[in-house]
Amino acid sequence: MADIFALASQNLLSPVVLFFVLGLAAALAKSDLAIPEQVAKTIALYLMFAIGFKGGAGMASHGLDAKLVGALLSGLILSAAIPFVAFGYLKTLSKLPRVDVAAVAAHYGSISIVTFVAATEALKTLEISSEGYMVAVAAAMEAPAILVGLYLAKSAVDKNAGGEVPLREILLNGSIVMLIGAFAIGWITGTEGLQKVESFIVSPFQGVLCLFLLDMGIIAGRGLRQGGKLLTPPVVFFALTMPVIGALIAAPFGWVTGLSAGGVALLCTLAASASYIAVPAAMRVALPEARPSIYLTLSLGVTFPFNLTIGIPLYNMIGTWIAG
Repeated sequence: MADIFALASQNLLSPVVLFFVLGLAAALAKSDLAIPEQVAKTIALYLMFAIGFKGGAGMASHGLDAKLVGALLSGLILSAAIPFVAFGYLKTLSKLPRVDVAAVAAHYGSISIVTFVAATEALKTLEISSEGYMVAVAAAMEAPAILVGLYLAKSAVDKNAGGEVPLREILLNGSIVMLIGAFAIGWITGTEGLQKVESFIVSPFQGVLCLFLLDMGIIAGRGLRQGGKLLTPPVVFFALTMPVIGALIAAPFGWVTGLSAGGVALLCTLAASASYIAVPAAMRVALPEARPSIYLTLSLGVTFPFNLTIGIPLYNMIGTWIAG
């Protein structure tokens, strides 16, 4: 337990987390601090490009094997199963309408790529290696959760009862296209390709990530201000405990697959995180009745900071315990 708090303290004092806190505090204090939307989108695309390319190059150096296939299958299974767990759990804890519960469940079955990046950087700080292809697992975990969330909400929304699932919006979401595309290019060009763009996607990465987390803090603070009345204690309790439940569900998959300690930690992080990019975009199209003030505030305003501060150190401990 002492190790967990030591890692949490170290993570709290990292520039990435502190910039998130700065943005959160600025928004709660009603400061006019803001990052222009187009700049924020450019930063997000840069992060997807850098993450995907480095992951593809890492997989090229690793090669295609049974462990990679097992990790991908594990990610797909977790992404499809966790929304059912989240749905039942939140339905038991709260009196929220079914459509809102289903939308929240979809967010918790999907992943937060920024949480994944923060976990990767934490592993580097601790000098714990991980499989480079875990970014491919992250990309694979987006769509299944959205489909399951829509399935769970279908009976509650008459207009969607016979409608089509927005596969195009899911699969062609800009962040997913950039992530998968950059991963493919990194895989094709390998280590040689990475060396050519290293000065652009390695050294500046931490600074750009800090700016992105500043923007995320501002958005989270605004969400807490606007949606605070809807966040009853049971709902907040869900957002604080569901990440741990997801991580504990994922841990055996990492062990069976034979991932390294860092790989298990990242798989737990993916299962514990909640989407606030791809899933909200899909929900706006497919479930306009679901309230962003609930699902976005929970994923970004409660679970995201929990994972940054307490969750990631805990998942690192789980990975070390299982595969260390």
